[in-house]
Amino acid sequence: MTFEIIDAEVLVVGAGGAGCRAAIAASDLNQDVLLITRDILGKAHTVMAEGGFNAALANLDPDDSWEVHARDTLSAGAYLNDQNLVEILVKEAPERILDLENYGAIFSRTPDGFIMQRPFGHQTYRRTCYAGDRTGHEIMATLTEELRRRDIIIMDEVFTTSLLRDDNRVAGVTFVDIRTGNFKIIRASSVVMATGGAGRIYEITTNAQADVGSGYAMAYKANVELVDMEQFQFHPTGITVPLSARGRLVTEGVRGEGGILLNKDGERFMKRYNPRLMELAGRDEVTRSIVTEILEGRGTKNGAVFLDISFLPSRIIEERLPTMLEDFLDFGIDIRHEPMEVTPTAHHMMGGIRINGRTETNLKGFYAAGEVVGGIHGGNRLGGNALADTQVFGRIAGNSAAKHAASVSPPKLDRDFIKKEYLRIRAPIERENGVGISTERNQLQRNMWSKAGIFRNEQDLSSALHLIKKQQERVDSQLMVNNQATRYNTEWINSLELYDMLLVTEMLIRSALCRKESRGAHYRTDYPTSNHDEWFVNIVIKKQNLQMVLEKRPIITTNWKPTWLRNSQ
Repeated sequence: MTFEIIDAEVLVVGAGGAGCRAAIAASDLNQDVLLITRDILGKAHTVMAEGGFNAALANLDPDDSWEVHARDTLSAGAYLNDQNLVEILVKEAPERILDLENYGAIFSRTPDGFIMQRPFGHQTYRRTCYAGDRTGHEIMATLTEELRRRDIIIMDEVFTTSLLRDDNRVAGVTFVDIRTGNFKIIRASSVVMATGGAGRIYEITTNAQADVGSGYAMAYKANVELVDMEQFQFHPTGITVPLSARGRLVTEGVRGEGGILLNKDGERFMKRYNPRLMELAGRDEVTRSIVTEILEGRGTKNGAVFLDISFLPSRIIEERLPTMLEDFLDFGIDIRHEPMEVTPTAHHMMGGIRINGRTETNLKGFYAAGEVVGGIHGGNRLGGNALADTQVFGRIAGNSAAKHAASVSPPKLDRDFIKKEYLRIRAPIERENGVGISTERNQLQRNMWSKAGIFRNEQDLSSALHLIKKQQERVDSQLMVNNQATRYNTEWINSLELYDMLLVTEMLIRSALCRKESRGAHYRTDYPTSNHDEWFVNIVIKKQNLQMVLEKRPIITTNWKPTWLRNSQ
């Protein structure tokens, strides 16, 4: 049994904002870089980011600074954040947005030519740089052009199935070439994981179809530590109708430009939940407030609330929110004259692979950047921090990976593991009878939405875990695909994704059961307050003796301490 082996010094898995930036940074150090992606280049979920990029440029508010940006980030994140990573993020974000400008990105400007900045939720000053309401699209178009300019080797339509290890160092990956169905190996001295999030584990989500959490699953199976997997963000405003667009993002830029939330009675209800910040409170708080309004009978007939911006001059909406205007016009709604209906939607995983300030993990030569990383955003991500995160830590990851690759010899491959992996991924396509992917995937998503979503409790989480474990057993032994062809067999690829989704959901649920308090986006109705004495910790997950092990790790506070901690000392 032989397989094609491709050699690379630096391998980047994932071609969103973080992966593209990592590849560019590694090429700056003259390393042989290979970039692989599940989709076609330029179609990663980053392109859907509408709101903006946080950087303390102080173009509109001269009192803004990286220190204030750090405080806002930590406060929103319930201080679960790794403060070292936060400091790196806020200090380097201004430089990284200038990198994008140097590559050719065009951002909205002030009348005197500076980058325009708008207010976003839970931020002290106007800090969010933007390109209309299509900032992610502008950034991705810029990065892909820069990749092509540098002649970086790119392989798209590749589904990565596992990380390879050579003792305590990374050795590369295995993958399926979606075009041919062939199973191949990439041997690499350094690997950067930048595979994005896992929104597709939920029934309603903003995320692209490929965001199933494969990066988290591959890392876990390779004995890499993950952190705070219970912390999943639900964006307050997703499209409600039509059903075909349900869950799609309604950018926070709408509220940043002054949009207000109303219940069916026309009441601006956020004044009851957060009279100071109103619609620009943290995403976790706004999300729970909306759901509470709906559960208590003050929602619309479609089970939503209204988001209204029609009182603004039409010119402002046309200039600053053109994508939102166009999308809703396609649905028969003119937001210049009538409100939108919105409901929360699964959006961003704050938990993920545990890294240090060099994006190193506990596996030598293995780096991570972007949404697949945990610890930067703590318990709740600020709108605008995700795009900044991709550029800051993407650059660091590419730099670190290139330096490491230059210092080591090529790794050895574990042929026995590779053979076992081939048999594993072939099992669904060779099985003649069993259960189908669509039914199993839908069941997982409904289970997560109803039992491990915005409001959680012991009974629902325990039930969700029981269902997931039963589903894992069934899928492992019975999952089959009807299409026996291998070329462009999306049914087969989706079946391989399901294995990853089940593993990620188990990590999330076990972490949520472990954290017996409410903190950040993790809200438990049976423990509705924060327990600082017992749970001011990170929850680390790792594979140990084939078991999923959870550990409480103390949070190190450097320059910033929460008020309750200062008062107790």
